[in-house]
Amino acid sequence: MIDGETIVAVTAPGAPTHGVTEEIDATGKLVLPGGVDPHCHVGFTSGEFTSLDRYPECTAAALFGATTTIVDFAIPRPGARPLDAAREQLAKIPAGLCDAALHGCVVDWDESVPMQLRHMADAGIRTIKMFTTYAGESMADEHTILNTMRATRDLGGMVLIHCESDAIVVDAQNRCAAIGTVDAGHMADTRPELAETSSVAAILAIAESQQAPVYFVHQSTPDAVDLVVDARKRGVVAFTETVAHHLTLDDSRYAQDDPERFVCCPPLRRRDVVDELGSRLLLGSVTTVGSDHCCYDTRQKQKHQHDVRAMPNGLPGVETRLPVIFSRFVNDLGMSPSRFVEVTATNPAITNGLYPRKGSLLPGSDADIAIWDADREWVVTRAGLHMATDYTPYEGMRLRGRPEQVFLRGELVIADGELVSDVPRGRYVPAAPMDFASIRAI
Repeated sequence: MIDGETIVAVTAPGAPTHGVTEEIDATGKLVLPGGVDPHCHVGFTSGEFTSLDRYPECTAAALFGATTTIVDFAIPRPGARPLDAAREQLAKIPAGLCDAALHGCVVDWDESVPMQLRHMADAGIRTIKMFTTYAGESMADEHTILNTMRATRDLGGMVLIHCESDAIVVDAQNRCAAIGTVDAGHMADTRPELAETSSVAAILAIAESQQAPVYFVHQSTPDAVDLVVDARKRGVVAFTETVAHHLTLDDSRYAQDDPERFVCCPPLRRRDVVDELGSRLLLGSVTTVGSDHCCYDTRQKQKHQHDVRAMPNGLPGVETRLPVIFSRFVNDLGMSPSRFVEVTATNPAITNGLYPRKGSLLPGSDADIAIWDADREWVVTRAGLHMATDYTPYEGMRLRGRPEQVFLRGELVIADGELVSDVPRGRYVPAAPMDFASIRAI
């Protein structure tokens, strides 16, 4: 039962519902919490390119895909302060149609960073993104990573790491360039698996030395996931995120038409690697599944299609994350709906300090609810989606399972595939301090 914006009771079928003024018949459907996307870039600028969606477009697309909360990133441009980047991004959230939280980002350590991190934590920003690649733009050195881990730990927060060894990546790219294979069609060769696993191992060692929690974004190989699993056995508080495209698409896309549309970092991997990564999700080794949504279009992707070093990296996916994962892993491979909810809603809320307000159907939680038709078959097409781009990496994919109705804080926002209202109603959801001793088991 819902009262205003909040779930007040969960009762057995047929139980008395005194005082209820409206009932929704969901017979034969799945009633699930709204999704929480832990990895979503809105209006993201990297190099010369800025992704094409603002908060209204991105959050509308999220709702169509049954995601009711996104976690965006405030990544400072070179020379900018992390706190200023966070304030700038926070100001955009009220224009959204769904709720949002925010990750900060640190690139360089100086004497002002601890104060900035305290101010961000006071504002509910407790997860801090860091990169081990992209030298000269967003890459942080190991001293910065260690210091930020320690400071964030003491503020009840956690560092998120994009792990690829910059030295290995640059060497691979230079070798490809020397033989003329640094184009989009050879993307997988320019960022090898070893770049990811070597970086994960190094970052785990730093986290272990500081007894600090760490969260690895978009892990693309089973070996990277296994490193985290082994570290958890040693007592390290470490979490694995995978994303929908690494769990379903493979590097054969780079041999097809328009390979630039599939350029992302880390790149798509071989089919056997994709399948093994999926097995880790089914076995429980993966904590969360995000989208890593970056909404570029074909024109932007094609500008430097012959040199991936200059291309914008990332795929649009905030709308397709949940349907793609539901179809592939619940309907095709037998994952339970409850496990689907864990990795796409509950665990993302927990690891971002948003639980139980988000990611659950418990009394006291926000009434973010999605009613799914688990058997509905449909084909993904760009024309049938709502993201601010001219393509989807899942074009022509046949799926089974789709949300029919979506509620945000008790209000119906998607009904039978239509947006009920485009009035901005998004709210910022500040992260609470996280007790990692109690959540290490997720």
